[in-house]
Amino acid sequence: MPKQIAFLRGINVSGQKKVPMAELRSLLTNNGFKGVSTYIQSGNIIFEEAHVSAPEAKVTLEETIRAHFGFEVPVLVKSLPDLQNIILNNPFSKKEDLEFNRVYFVMLFGPPEKEKLASFKEEIYPDESWELVEDCLYLCCKYGYGNAKLNNNLVERKLNVQATTRNYRTMMKLIEMGETS
Repeated sequence: MPKQIAFLRGINVSGQKKVPMAELRSLLTNNGFKGVSTYIQSGNIIFEEAHVSAPEAKVTLEETIRAHFGFEVPVLVKSLPDLQNIILNNPFSKKEDLEFNRVYFVMLFGPPEKEKLASFKEEIYPDESWELVEDCLYLCCKYGYGNAKLNNNLVERKLNVQATTRNYRTMMKLIEMGETS
């Protein structure tokens, strides 16, 4: 059965919005999600594709998390083929950049306004390169994401759209898990 991957934004960061992954897996399984697995503490959930659309799965996940944990968590749901396409469209595929963890995927929750995007394109970030393809802003950080000025919060603010960021290794692991689990 095809897989879907849910990305939770802003959990388990600096002690805020704590969502233990074992508890989350149990919660989702008890609420009808099938084949639930998680990857690392940043909120990556792999589950069997239900007979609902990604937007419907998103709403169900957000409501279930809010009811159980007592706070809002933005959720982005992608199909396994969506993730595979994101990797295929990656303009930053130099082996060195991938190996040294310089490549990041800022997945947007919706399209940015044309005016915001046009303004954003005029800004210069000397040690970072980026390219927007569909709903993913590909980011290559010369000195790593921890030292990048162009981070998730800045992208959200400049483009006025929610986003969540994952590195190349995480994306590849999620694809692997989706293909084998």
